[in-house]
Amino acid sequence: MRLGQVSMMDLNYAEEQANELEVLQSMYPDELEVVGPGQFQITVKSQDYDLAPENGCRCLLAISCPERYPDEVPQLEILEEPENCTPLEVEQLMEMMQAEAEANVGMVMIFTIVSAAGEWLNCHCDELQRRKEEEAERIKREVEEAERKRFEGTRVTVESFLVWKENFEREINALRAEKARQLEAARRSKLSGRELFQKDNTLDNSDIKFLEDAGEDVKVDESLFQDLDDLDLDDELAELSDS
Repeated sequence: MRLGQVSMMDLNYAEEQANELEVLQSMYPDELEVVGPGQFQITVKSQDYDLAPENGCRCLLAISCPERYPDEVPQLEILEEPENCTPLEVEQLMEMMQAEAEANVGMVMIFTIVSAAGEWLNCHCDELQRRKEEEAERIKREVEEAERKRFEGTRVTVESFLVWKENFEREINALRAEKARQLEAARRSKLSGRELFQKDNTLDNSDIKFLEDAGEDVKVDESLFQDLDDLDLDDELAELSDS
């Protein structure tokens, strides 16, 4: 009697599993693949994965049902890590599916587990999209702030103004000194013959010094130079330079 009851229970488990698999195949014709008795693989994707795979998530889930399923939880394994998921996030997904299976012991649960996994992937992708948008917004704000600062320039404070004023005055004074030096050099280059004699008295004695060096005892008649101012030395020097 007991053996008959065990056999009947086993038949009930097998029938229940077959019925569930038939329903799953009708719901996931392209995603589900049977690999053995009570064993199959199913691809779980986020909602918009087919439209934009680069922004979506997908994983390959392996499910193995024990003989006494659904009174025992099935074995679950993620064969391919989902795109755009870190190892920690994959572990979180696995823990969520395991908890979902344990919460539904006694009832067929594959659809429930797969649906929960799909919802988890959808939420994860939404979070990824939110992070991307926040990062794009942050970069946009930084660029705008950099542009604003570039146009505004450095904010002026009392201290920075005083430093600027001191440097500005130093530069102005240096420019004025250089300009004066240039003007003086230009003026010196245009001295008349009379001004040359007046500015450099070594010219008065140059010839005398030459004669003295030659051993000549030179006496100068100063009266010859009393009317020096009446001479037009500029014209004479000009004629000498032309010759």
